Amino acid sequence: MSERQAPVIVVGAGLAGLACAVHLHEAGIPVRVLEASDGVGGRVRTDVVNGFRLDRGFQVLLTGYPEARRVLDFAALDVRPFASGLLVCGAGGVRSRVMLPWRHPRHALSGLLSGIGTPRDKAVLAAITARDVAFPASRLRRGHDRTTLEELLAWGMSDAMIDGLLRPFLAGVLLERGLETSSRVFHLLWRSFARGRTGVPAFGMGEIPRQLADRLPPGTVTLGTRVTRVASGAVEVEGGGTYDGAAVVVAADPGTAGRLLPGIEVPEMRAVTTFYHVAPRSPLGEPVQVIDATGAITDTIVLTDAARTYAADGRALISTSVLGVTGEERPVRERLSEIYGDTSSWEHLATYQVPEALPAMPPPHPLRSPVRLPNGVYVCGDHRDTGSQQGALVSGRRTAHAVLTALHAPAPQRAPAAGHR
Repeated sequence: MSERQAPVIVVGAGLAGLACAVHLHEAGIPVRVLEASDGVGGRVRTDVVNGFRLDRGFQVLLTGYPEARRVLDFAALDVRPFASGLLVCGAGGVRSRVMLPWRHPRHALSGLLSGIGTPRDKAVLAAITARDVAFPASRLRRGHDRTTLEELLAWGMSDAMIDGLLRPFLAGVLLERGLETSSRVFHLLWRSFARGRTGVPAFGMGEIPRQLADRLPPGTVTLGTRVTRVASGAVEVEGGGTYDGAAVVVAADPGTAGRLLPGIEVPEMRAVTTFYHVAPRSPLGEPVQVIDATGAITDTIVLTDAARTYAADGRALISTSVLGVTGEERPVRERLSEIYGDTSSWEHLATYQVPEALPAMPPPHPLRSPVRLPNGVYVCGDHRDTGSQQGALVSGRRTAHAVLTALHAPAPQRAPAAGHR
């Protein structure tokens, strides 16, 4: 078999690895994907428990992600949107509503009249939003990098506005409360939130990697195959087997990538725990995310208010997340009782502890890390771009194009996904 005929070996079937494999396949390059677990998706998986669809940690799809719009078919995913806004819950369960006025005109005054921040704060937030929506992403990527907290203060945001809205909201997005994340990452994420909708596929977040995997030829992905060593043209797997390839791409999680590729930078990982409860009926009645200004939890949402398909019966599924790894459900239940009212009839269905949910992205954060290493092996994942689905998908595309360049094959000119032409 010639080098051009030999398959490219992709280690890991998360979003980055699958995206890389799809781009290579569409360019006519044979691919073999080796995945250690029993399914595709990496951190983006969905389990079915007692008829309820439980994502492995609270995750959402942002339709404003440019790469997601480019490679995913949103119509086929049947994305069920959340409201474009938040309920901010303070001490004692007091709520303030903050909604995007161009999406929810009847709530246009809610943010202005809420008790969070001053009129000047709200003007500053509007200015940040308008700029991030209007500017191309390339310009935001070239901006000065500092912590998100330093950036908000430089714009003139008050401590009250930061602590009352931005810190609790971003805690659920960035999985840290110190606002230590790169300001360039913040602006890119803020742009995606403002330009698109937030939601979940009708049958769970796991449908995203499944859609990518379905675009590969049958037999491309081999599950239950743990790679123990990599070289520029071969990998060894647990049990002593070897796979040869035209190139090797390591698309595993950051920790595994660091073990397979000594010398690459492995970021600190942020942790989150998500609790799932089932209630006889929805305690809220609208598909809006509730964020917690007290810090007891990060956020909670009645998923079935947006996606009835997440439940097999008429009951409500509530997702609630806290930072870090914990198994303590009691304090979470106590805070949920303050937010929603009586929860004594609720069933605690499952707890997902995700110790490596998101790479930390402190400044200066390299928005594009090299994907080809000196030893001829390639590496991709959200830890090589931005810690997000967008970053994973972009990294997969960048890596595929680097492999194609090395193999002297043209990159495919892919049309937008169905439903976005």
